[in-house]
Amino acid sequence: MFMRIPNGKKILLALASLLLCFQFSYSQSPIKDSVRLEDIVVTGSKIEISRKLVPLSVSQVSRKDIENSGQINILPALNTYVPGIFVTERNVLGFGVSTGGSGAISMRGVSGSPNTEILMLIDGHPQYQGIFGHPLADAYVASDVEKVEVIRGPASILYGSNAMGGAINIITKKQREEGLKINLGAAYGSFNTQKYYGTIGYKKDQLSVFASVNHDQTDGIRANTDFNITNGYTKVGYELSKHFDLTADFSIAKFNGNDNGSVYAAPVPFNIDITRGKASVALENKHDKLEGAFKLYHNFGTHDLSNGFHSTDNNSGLMFYQTLRLFTGSNITVGTDIKQYGGKVNQTAVKDSLITVNESAVYAYAQQALLDNVSLSAGLRLEHNSKYGTELVPFAGLTYNPSLHTTIKTSVSKGFRSPTVMEMYLYAPNPELKPERMMNYEVSWLQSALENRLQFDFTAYLIKGTNLIEVTPGVPPVMTRKNLGAFTNKGLEFSTKYFLSQNLYLNVNYSYLNLEKPVLAAPRQQVNINVNYTYKIWTLNVSSQYIEKLYTFIVSTPTQLTTKTLNYNLLNARLSAKPTKSLELFVAGNNLLNQKYEINYGYPMPGIYFNTGFNVRL
Repeated sequence: MFMRIPNGKKILLALASLLLCFQFSYSQSPIKDSVRLEDIVVTGSKIEISRKLVPLSVSQVSRKDIENSGQINILPALNTYVPGIFVTERNVLGFGVSTGGSGAISMRGVSGSPNTEILMLIDGHPQYQGIFGHPLADAYVASDVEKVEVIRGPASILYGSNAMGGAINIITKKQREEGLKINLGAAYGSFNTQKYYGTIGYKKDQLSVFASVNHDQTDGIRANTDFNITNGYTKVGYELSKHFDLTADFSIAKFNGNDNGSVYAAPVPFNIDITRGKASVALENKHDKLEGAFKLYHNFGTHDLSNGFHSTDNNSGLMFYQTLRLFTGSNITVGTDIKQYGGKVNQTAVKDSLITVNESAVYAYAQQALLDNVSLSAGLRLEHNSKYGTELVPFAGLTYNPSLHTTIKTSVSKGFRSPTVMEMYLYAPNPELKPERMMNYEVSWLQSALENRLQFDFTAYLIKGTNLIEVTPGVPPVMTRKNLGAFTNKGLEFSTKYFLSQNLYLNVNYSYLNLEKPVLAAPRQQVNINVNYTYKIWTLNVSSQYIEKLYTFIVSTPTQLTTKTLNYNLLNARLSAKPTKSLELFVAGNNLLNQKYEINYGYPMPGIYFNTGFNVRL
């Protein structure tokens, strides 16, 4: 099934040796409460459930992990903690849009250009621009996040289109402690990079409120690459009874950025001025035998680009699902999704015309325990799109627990992506396009040891994709899009968490990807090592990332394929001190090895750069 892994055995042996060395050293600092609880996730099942019972491959990144990474935006932090995922960057702040834009997410070599094959969710609601169908990476800030859950592989059974290659669910903060909580912070760093933020949380009896304001700005790595963003977020919750919770939230982000183009061409200044917003309301119910939610959401935005492009868009919908526990070991989830997305643009072909696409779906997902250690899962989704018709999405999985600390999982799942408004009507258009499709086959081994201080999982997968949308060769307006492409990806993923002591924590992940065809921003091998050590008031976080054979440039003609690949190794460190219970001071250094590299072709990343700042929690 898998080809020989170049240097893969050496890397895994080195990681195993590193773990063994740490094992001998940990005994100097015994862990007092050594039994650590397993991860509880919601993204892979719609309800809270142990990660080892979900047949899908699910990773969880905690709030503490995000803080230790020192990242302002969520997506780069996922590179450190989640195997098989890679996010493109081009500046210290600001992913941008259009030509040269970054923030593309590749998962197991599946991404899309722009990213339309990995679904971004906020509290379970789909988040993407209504016309181009991709998320706006700049809108996801770290201060509003409680944790992030990632489905590595198709999630279309639960979330429909755009979850073809996987799903990333950002779960936002909710005030849980009684009283008033205030958090203030600021940071300053290289390239005149600045961050300011404040959050406030209040809870009294059944009422909870959380609100935040953020402002980030930078002069950029090169001339005319400055960027600034201001965003606000509010979440209000009310416990109607012990069985019903009502939640409403609203967020707005305004950002402006400049792009000077590739360093390999004459400067071409380009400006973006974008406003994005989101509002949602959810009523959740939880009983012994019945659990679920009814959710309404609305995403909206205005995009103004210096090339004259102007658009307004929206993505709105409702979600309703219920999980029934008819008897011990049985979960049956049934649900429906209804959404509408689209917008207006000032382009000649569809000037000022409101173009919308409607989607509706019903699905059922069931899990049944057999004997004491086997659980079977199966699901089916029927989705109808107003432009291309009906899509059937099956899923099947099995989990086997030979012991309390060992889990074997396997699954077969289908992913799909419906064409975007842009693909059908704007650039190289074809309104007759059909959905992209892929099948994913995988098997996983989850293991814990040393009273849960050591946890690891190992996954092997095979992906077969068909019907990919590609642009046919030609000169505009002759160019068009057709369902032409196919691909086969194979890979391995390994991740481990090791709590050596109360003060020392190790997180390592490794991924290997074998591509039938080269794909941008999909490295063949990736190793991430993250070490976190606390001593009295001090906390040191050191992270290393090794990237091998990253495609940064691909040009294909009928007679020739031209590619450029890159290897690099990054080393970052963050040192913080808490002289008082409420005050934290920190300094962080990035790319300490001063690597020369670029992820987006023609956009070199900075050498060594620093930032310092403070957080106050009241």
